[in-house]
Amino acid sequence: MAQTDKPTCIPPELPKMLKEFAKAAIRAQPQDLIQWGADYFEALSRGETPPVRERSERVTLCNWAELTPELLKILHSQVAGRLIIRAEELAQMWKVVNLPTDLFNSVMNVGRFTEEIEWLKFLALACSALGVTITKTLKIVCEVLSCDHNGGSARIPFSTFQFLYTYIAEVDGEISASHVSRMLNYIEQEVIGPDGLITVNDFTQNPRVWLE
Repeated sequence: MAQTDKPTCIPPELPKMLKEFAKAAIRAQPQDLIQWGADYFEALSRGETPPVRERSERVTLCNWAELTPELLKILHSQVAGRLIIRAEELAQMWKVVNLPTDLFNSVMNVGRFTEEIEWLKFLALACSALGVTITKTLKIVCEVLSCDHNGGSARIPFSTFQFLYTYIAEVDGEISASHVSRMLNYIEQEVIGPDGLITVNDFTQNPRVWLE
């Protein structure tokens, strides 16, 4: 008797679980991703906190440099204003500044990047490895992108901030599109001045701006 094909049923909790795993892997940067992943899901199955190491607890391996905003600034200057960069070229830049290959691959996987990469999206995900919240991540991205050397709060065009916030929230998957829209509308109408720029203080010090 022929077996009846049954439609594939995707558990509703699976997408969120995989996103959380991917974000944890980027932050932990494990040497053995497969073993770390096995420990991660085993802990979840027991109702325990997964083994996500803090940055201060990481072990430096093979003399890799640690990811910092300063190194991301170097990469950004090398991209030299391009919106699109080839993966092979970016991988070489990453290698030259001695950053971990595993971290590069993790960012590539989370962003689902292929041969051609939207640089701002890649940068945003790389910054998320440093920021534990969306607000912190956006603060770091703004500081990397800012060309203001006068010692004030880092600032970037609001249009760039809008693009980055929308993308990071979409990848995060835990913030509704309506909330993102409300925050962006408020910032544009009540915060942004005639110069069209947004400063870090505009979204970190304003009690009416809640990006999470």
